[in-house]
Amino acid sequence: MIAIIDYNAGNVRSVLFAMERLGYTAVLTSDPEQIRKADKVIFPGVGEASTTMAYLRSSGMNALIPALTQPVLGICLGMQLMCTHSEENNTPCLGIFPQQVKRFVADGLHKVPHMGWNSLENIRPGAFIPESMQGDYVYFVHSYYVEEGPYTIAQSHHILPFSAAMQKDNFFATQFHPEKSGRVGEAVLQHFLKL
Repeated sequence: MIAIIDYNAGNVRSVLFAMERLGYTAVLTSDPEQIRKADKVIFPGVGEASTTMAYLRSSGMNALIPALTQPVLGICLGMQLMCTHSEENNTPCLGIFPQQVKRFVADGLHKVPHMGWNSLENIRPGAFIPESMQGDYVYFVHSYYVEEGPYTIAQSHHILPFSAAMQKDNFFATQFHPEKSGRVGEAVLQHFLKL
């Protein structure tokens, strides 16, 4: 079973529809037992970090998610919340990835938020995103980014280089939206689901 964590964030249903398009059955759930028993867990989201973390704390999800042992995929806000801290309203996050989330500073040439298609670069060999996707374009919508670090497995560039995807143990994450990234995004989801 694939569990999509249903929490106080937008865009979770589009991931559910993406699973259906790929021929998988997924359950949108906030039930801790269902999430613990799932073969794969997806932690998607669009929203604001501090409000979402407050919800995760109130529901006990802040302890549940880092303790999961099956493959877990964070998407967009989900990836940012897997980090240690976000500059968005000075928010302590889940601490799975020991990395900081920072706000893009507009440079006069690029707009914030970063919205649109950017390429995947510097894909690390052996990562859950295959090296064959080097240079492929995926869809981003974000004002905050995760700094590059030891768990960065692919980067992209908007104003500066940033983590497009990360991987640590059983935790995987994308800053881009695979569910909105056409065939490339579908292939990323397939690779995760086959882990």
